[in-house]
Amino acid sequence: MVSTESIRRWVLWSWLAVSAFQSIEPSPYEFMFALAALAYFPGAVLFDRSMAPMILATAVYTAAGFLALTPYVDIPVSVSFTFITLYISLTMLLFAGIVAERPEARMQSIRSGYVVAAIVAALLGILGYFNVAHLGPYFTLYDNTRAAGPFKDPNVFAPFLVPPIVWVCQDVLLGRGGVLAAGLKLAPLLIAVLLSFSRGAVIDCLASLLMLIGLTFMTARTAAQQRRAAMVAAGAALLGLVLVVVALSIPGVRELVLARATLTQDYDAGETGRFGNQLRAIPLLLDRPFGFGPLLFNHYFPQDPHEVFLSAFASFGWLGGLAFATFIAVTLYFGWALTFRRWSLQPQAIAVWSACFPQILQGVQIDTSHWRHLFLMFGCIFGLAAAARREIAARARQSAANAMPTPSASEASMTMASPRRA
Repeated sequence: MVSTESIRRWVLWSWLAVSAFQSIEPSPYEFMFALAALAYFPGAVLFDRSMAPMILATAVYTAAGFLALTPYVDIPVSVSFTFITLYISLTMLLFAGIVAERPEARMQSIRSGYVVAAIVAALLGILGYFNVAHLGPYFTLYDNTRAAGPFKDPNVFAPFLVPPIVWVCQDVLLGRGGVLAAGLKLAPLLIAVLLSFSRGAVIDCLASLLMLIGLTFMTARTAAQQRRAAMVAAGAALLGLVLVVVALSIPGVRELVLARATLTQDYDAGETGRFGNQLRAIPLLLDRPFGFGPLLFNHYFPQDPHEVFLSAFASFGWLGGLAFATFIAVTLYFGWALTFRRWSLQPQAIAVWSACFPQILQGVQIDTSHWRHLFLMFGCIFGLAAAARREIAARARQSAANAMPTPSASEASMTMASPRRA
């Protein structure tokens, strides 16, 4: 007979497995969120006290958003932006509660479903880029020059692939599964990241893999584990080099790589470029406690801010911006604390944080406030933090119980022989 928990884990796996199809509105991800909420509420989620900072900061942030929306309720894009923010925040809270209640089994379901989604998305992006079966218009952008898979934007598609790349590489690092199987999974994921021509995603991928290998090496408990980490690092570097050489042998790919190989493009520089607009926006926002209004930055400047912190202040005002900055600060604390804490799921925390931290930093280059996979990782971090606190507290109670003196044999016999009182 199938258990209730098995059904819940199947729902969770399915939710992640359809998470790549984000060009469809409403997407399958939205429908699965509703199904997951029904499956896990009530009784199958845990909201621990360690989640209080996350919940409070998120509540203030979304409340500030609705307050900032008040004068603009007749502007559809502002209304949509604010409600999407609320929705993504709720998905994060649900993921946190799901992971906290049964962290090991449910993290496995999340990882497995997400890897499937990423491989499907990567293959669609590759088929689209090479216009196999005339799929180019469906899975690429900019006249078939950048792979986007089932996403609207290559700059979101490619970062979406980074967490599965990290998870598959960690399996190799820890000796879980075969190297050949891992290579077959990694090849399409890495090729798709390259064909997206997303500078931020390439940096994310490299930084995440370096973090994963470095943290695994530093937290290894044996010299053998450290040697394996060093060998995997060398193998990953060789695989990456081979893929880059093969990709650059294709003329169209080589030309676009060279065109996008700089950290800044023409539209970034200058007083009216992306960075210039960001600097010019700061004095205006200092005079506007409620910001410009949700997603209304482009009413003042030629383009959106492309920076997550500035976007928070511009869309949701001072209160929303400060709440978002506080949330990120708390996440940074928990993320780093979990990676160096000795507990049973430390490897899970290392993998999630290795994928998450570079994308937090990427927020200074692109607006990541509605990246679903990023808020999934936030939820996993806080769920793991709750699980770690409970495990360490249980360990402390057990240690205290073991430290209590036990009665000697003579004391025990005297106790047993003493008459009972009426």
